Amino acid sequence: MGLNRLVISMEDLVRRTVGPGIVTEIVTAGGLWTTLCDANQIENALLNLAINARDAMPDGGRLTIETSNTRLDDAYAASQGGEVKPGQYVALCVSDTGSGMSPDVIARAFDPFFTTKPLGQGTGLGLSMIYGFVKQSGGHVRIYSEIGQGTSVKLYLPRHAGEAETDVPEHDLGEAPRAETARTVLVVDDEPVVRMLILDVLEELGYGAVEAGDGPSGLKALQTSQKIDLLITDVGLPGGMNGRQLADAARLLKPDLRVLFITGYAENAAVGNGRMDVGMEVMSKPFAMDALASKLNGMLSG
Repeated sequence: MGLNRLVISMEDLVRRTVGPGIVTEIVTAGGLWTTLCDANQIENALLNLAINARDAMPDGGRLTIETSNTRLDDAYAASQGGEVKPGQYVALCVSDTGSGMSPDVIARAFDPFFTTKPLGQGTGLGLSMIYGFVKQSGGHVRIYSEIGQGTSVKLYLPRHAGEAETDVPEHDLGEAPRAETARTVLVVDDEPVVRMLILDVLEELGYGAVEAGDGPSGLKALQTSQKIDLLITDVGLPGGMNGRQLADAARLLKPDLRVLFITGYAENAAVGNGRMDVGMEVMSKPFAMDALASKLNGMLSG
């Protein structure tokens, strides 16, 4: 099934559903792989996610629907406790700039009949049915959200490779570019597993590393630690300071500091909703570790 064609065919319906007060952007990837998932189920999932996004933006906002080719590597699969298989996936991402979801709501979002809507408004079955469909298809679902900033729901659907196709070769860190000179990277993320994976990559590639679990701790590390060449920070952070605020404060201390944002939002949505200064780049979670290595090399070799 061609996911791009399906998404484009639903554009008018989605726009009518969310209404004129919400700007809808469709971003389809070139060379998108195919998937064998049921088209009707994907249509229902997309429409449900668009309705949820609309309800989270009663005063208007932006809805971004994006497709992409994604590889979930062994490290990411291990971090999910065996719930996802490493491999190649076709991703469908629906992002909004609405009210957002708290961590406890995200933790229960896929439970049947769980809903945050008033009594009589919604069954609470939308996300649980999407979760069931994607899991039955051999895929993966992840929600990223920040209160007051918005929500991004990513569906990872297994790639279907026909008999005439050959698999894209997997890459590992053995081929990834190493640190050219002594460089130190500060990693700020509230998920210990994410920090651990990134720190392991940095160590293997020859970078020095400092870590922090929230914005204030990251800022303190910048003030007290040795020379730091690059900041890797999640966009959504606890502690009253998000990743963008941390980056802006860090640039006051170190104007030449390079910044790599990592975010659960689709990259187009993240960039579209915030101005990116020179020396700032963004990667969308989850990402392959060799892709991170290449990104670091490109940012630090200039």
